[in-house]
Amino acid sequence: MGTAERREAPEERGTGRATARRGHEEPDRDIPARVRAGEFVAAERQPGYRPLWIEEPARRHPMPDPVRTAAVRAVLIIAVTLIQAMVAFLCTMAGSWPAFPMVISSVVSTVVATWAVVDVWVTRQVWNQRHGVVSEPSSTARALRRERRARRRRERAALREQERIRRRGGAGRLSHP
Repeated sequence: MGTAERREAPEERGTGRATARRGHEEPDRDIPARVRAGEFVAAERQPGYRPLWIEEPARRHPMPDPVRTAAVRAVLIIAVTLIQAMVAFLCTMAGSWPAFPMVISSVVSTVVATWAVVDVWVTRQVWNQRHGVVSEPSSTARALRRERRARRRRERAALREQERIRRRGGAGRLSHP
């Protein structure tokens, strides 16, 4: 209902809504889209058009960059480990000579994959601790943020006071002769 793509309210439906809503010429109804300057126009400009989905920019990333990096690294290591384990299993079933080295490397890869998952968890905890996301009264980062905000508030108040004095024409004096 309240999106920018919604062009009309239900009670506005009827004749003449397209000309009242737009100041420019209507697109041809029998042509689905016109090309202007190399881009498609008209599909979204047709009356009654409703997109299947609305793309909204993300407010922020779901994860901080260091945590996302560690998570991608962990996923890649886990994928390689699973492939190695599958190859080791198939080599063992086939009775071929690379079966033993593949089993050993799969065990080592499992240890590395476990370390990678723990690395994601530790990186997330460290980032939360440093940036004050942890909701505890003793959070160091929260106290630092509170102090920075108070300092900025004082600086802004001092600047406003100086501007107010300057606007009065007092040239920095609090009283005039």
